[in-house]
Amino acid sequence: MIDIRRISSNRWWHKKTIWIFFGIFLFLFFVRISKGSLYKDFFYFISKPFWPGQFQKEAILKSINQESLIKINLLKKDNARLRKILTLQQSSNNNNISAAVISRKTGGWWRQIILNKGSKDGVEIGNTVTGPGGLIGRVNNTSLYTSSVLLLTSPESKLGVWIDRSQINGLLVGSGDDHPSLILYSKDADIKVGDFVSSSPASSLLPPNIPIGIVHSIDETLQLKKTAQISLLAKPQIIDWVQILKVNI
Repeated sequence: MIDIRRISSNRWWHKKTIWIFFGIFLFLFFVRISKGSLYKDFFYFISKPFWPGQFQKEAILKSINQESLIKINLLKKDNARLRKILTLQQSSNNNNISAAVISRKTGGWWRQIILNKGSKDGVEIGNTVTGPGGLIGRVNNTSLYTSSVLLLTSPESKLGVWIDRSQINGLLVGSGDDHPSLILYSKDADIKVGDFVSSSPASSLLPPNIPIGIVHSIDETLQLKKTAQISLLAKPQIIDWVQILKVNI
């Protein structure tokens, strides 16, 4: 007698391998018809944990909030008479240039970022560059399509700054790390941890009242001057877009 069970088990629809290949074929056919949308959505979900995290978002939002607070405070205390006497530089928002960061060197000794805007876009050497939080640096080189920005943290950076609370000027010097040094040429200079620092109203290089940072620590061991470490509000290591200020003298 013919074994009916054996014949039945030998038929193609009872073979698991055929069903596996059939399932793979249907999956590939669906991917082809959907133009890879299923794969893209799958990649979306598995890559989501590796996206720029909440830390970066919170850091940028904190910098923006601090920038707004300092700007309001500085505008209230702005000395219009001093600006007029010194014929200070002013920037026009209509002439500002938005640029993307395409390369960065924010660690080590040489610190700079490269932007995707250059001389053909009107960028000039000496232009002020800001990001979320405040001042980042100044343009120190341009090509036709790109420009490089010398960061405040670079040892080559030296700018006059303003301590808002005590209304005194100082010199901000990059030290090759994340905290540039503020030099005050007076042993008795009134400065405290937490003081806000901005661009100086008397500066001939920058527009006034651009937020820069907060006094992080103070060194009073020197005899003829006082120095402080500044925690910058803008974080060039995570900023992707900046503003290049076109300054009118």
